[in-house]
Amino acid sequence: MTMSWLFRVTAATSMLAGFTSTAAIAAPACDNSCLEHIADTYRAAYLKHDPSLAPLSKTVRFTENNVEMVPFPDGSWDTVTEEVGPTLTFSDPETGNVGIYTAIMQRDTPGFLAVRLKVEKGKITEIEHILSTKRNLSSPPTPFGEVRGAQNHDPNYTQIVPPGERSPRKQLVALADGYFSTLEHNNGEIRGTRFSADATRYENGLRFDKIEQGFKSGYYFFNNRVRDRDCFLVDEPRGIVMCRGFIDHKGVIDEYTLTDGEKKKSIFREPQTWAFLESFKIRNGMIVSVESTFVAAPYYMRSPWTRHPDRR
Repeated sequence: MTMSWLFRVTAATSMLAGFTSTAAIAAPACDNSCLEHIADTYRAAYLKHDPSLAPLSKTVRFTENNVEMVPFPDGSWDTVTEEVGPTLTFSDPETGNVGIYTAIMQRDTPGFLAVRLKVEKGKITEIEHILSTKRNLSSPPTPFGEVRGAQNHDPNYTQIVPPGERSPRKQLVALADGYFSTLEHNNGEIRGTRFSADATRYENGLRFDKIEQGFKSGYYFFNNRVRDRDCFLVDEPRGIVMCRGFIDHKGVIDEYTLTDGEKKKSIFREPQTWAFLESFKIRNGMIVSVESTFVAAPYYMRSPWTRHPDRR
């Protein structure tokens, strides 16, 4: 993105403010289109290993899989060789956050990448990556889709939701948090959220149907905690909420019983944690699609971005 483009955006916003109400004057200078243009420049810079191609703050913070790296760049910024589409991009002008889900190659190693960017005054000040490859999913058998030749995102995910089918910001966040509450100590009860009958979930590019039925079966009983939840991005026109968090498995459960009486053996035989960037598409007050990129993490790990850590 050029400085002249930024100047035009700022100038246009200033002119508009002079003829509108106080509420309009307080509106963010960088709207969805502006934020997503910055996200596009970030992706281009990342693929070319050239930070100068993106509007990065001199004090930008960068984490990959919850490890902060100084100086920037490092990690997959040095090893990425290709982006494999399609890419999902959405944004929140109120917080200045942008979310990206994409797939990449590091030479012959495929991966699914989730990104959060924080934009302030036209500059990227924060970069958060969760990068999933088969290597960093080496704990219990875990979903991992095909990077090439497969549909690994909901094709309707970033479509605008008709005004009559939208939910207010607080309700969007509440439905996302209810999903996590349902996932924690999953015993068949749906807690504080709703699902459409055809809701789908993509986990590291692999599609799963019948989400609500899975929760009602109590299959995920082995999830002891879904903690440090932070839903930091709400794209209201698209009905999307993006959150980070961790799923802890204590490893103390051996066998458990599904709600239909079937006996299951937990796949988690020792303390283990998943770290995730997960987002939800919501329409008519119901989750219709879920997009999640997650990796194995040291047990009870925290993110450098965690503002209010859970004490439990």
